[in-house]
Amino acid sequence: MRVTEFLREQARDDWNVATKHPFTDALADGSLDPDLMRGYLQQDYLFVDQFVRLLATTIAHAPTLADSVPAAQFLAVITGPENTYFLRSFEALETEPHAEPTPETVAFQNLMEEARLSGRYEIMLSVLVVAEWVYLEWATPFADRADDLPFWLGEWITLHCGEGFEGVVEYLRSQLDKTWDGLEPHRQAMVEEYFAEAVKRERAFFDAAWAGFPIAKAASSS
Repeated sequence: MRVTEFLREQARDDWNVATKHPFTDALADGSLDPDLMRGYLQQDYLFVDQFVRLLATTIAHAPTLADSVPAAQFLAVITGPENTYFLRSFEALETEPHAEPTPETVAFQNLMEEARLSGRYEIMLSVLVVAEWVYLEWATPFADRADDLPFWLGEWITLHCGEGFEGVVEYLRSQLDKTWDGLEPHRQAMVEEYFAEAVKRERAFFDAAWAGFPIAKAASSS
């Protein structure tokens, strides 16, 4: 069993909920209330800044240039096509892109910041692996539905599945897998803790999104 598979099994209960969630099921069948998607996108967009900082720091800590290149290429996707998706979706949904972070959002922001400030490559990877692998797992079964959905639903699926994104997740997992054996036991335990906590916070975020985040209304043009 791969190390990342072992880590996933340790967090299986939360993992199953996060990757087979009523929120993403409704998103994929087109029945999701637009207000739930508005609130979700506003909160998810708040992750971009911390995520970019975490990914950039991970790149800086990669052992070799070859180890850093796939992450650098992925960084360009986050700051390019994914950022553009958010902005287009906010416009289409007539939604303000700025919102006050909820406790669930703050919790995940804080975890990303802790990982970044740890200065530990394996800790940064543990959070990144969860953040991307959870999305790959929930989105992949719905890949064939994306074209039949409004773009603000369908493109969120296609951004998180397919060969390119699968390659990103495999890269992150392989980096964590190969780093594991060189870690002392207490460092391995820290990776387990961060991985499990990241899964727990992903689940909490989807639970809150399904319950409904507060929506920051766009300013009136009148």
